[in-house]
Amino acid sequence: MGRLLLLVAIVWIALLLYRSLRRPAVPAPAEEGGAVESMVRCATCGVHLPRSEAFTTGKRFFCSRSHAER
Repeated sequence: MGRLLLLVAIVWIALLLYRSLRRPAVPAPAEEGGAVESMVRCATCGVHLPRSEAFTTGKRFFCSRSHAER
């Protein structure tokens, strides 16, 4: 029984070493999804959304037209 456990432990360690050696040494570069856009907060409900999707009234931003009309 002891020999079987020792054999299983050796195989497990060998497998861990094999997997660690197969990994690339340099991490993959981050995915280039697009330009980073600033986020703004709705003055009515507080939800954060991209600035391009926000409704603007003066210097205040809103998440929907109904919030901007309030």
